[in-house]
Amino acid sequence: MTSIFQIMLLILDVVWFIMILHIIMSWLLSFEVLNRRQPIVDQIWIGLNRLLEPIYGPIRRIMPDTRPLDLAPLVALIAIYALRIIIRNNMYAF
Repeated sequence: MTSIFQIMLLILDVVWFIMILHIIMSWLLSFEVLNRRQPIVDQIWIGLNRLLEPIYGPIRRIMPDTRPLDLAPLVALIAIYALRIIIRNNMYAF
């Protein structure tokens, strides 16, 4: 049972890393450090959006519209962190 919890924590860590990468890349695109006209940058951006839209989409539907500022990644990061805490605290109960 412990290995299942460790696998769940590993998956949450990977999702956390991908979300941080997406957030940093969005900042770099906003400040025009990266350019979406470059094919590799555009492919990475599209891939990250496709990976994370199933997570961000339901959060965006629930949250009020804050048009220039997207708070869905912040809420998702907090939710992942909370899940990690819940899994770690209950891992040894089984």
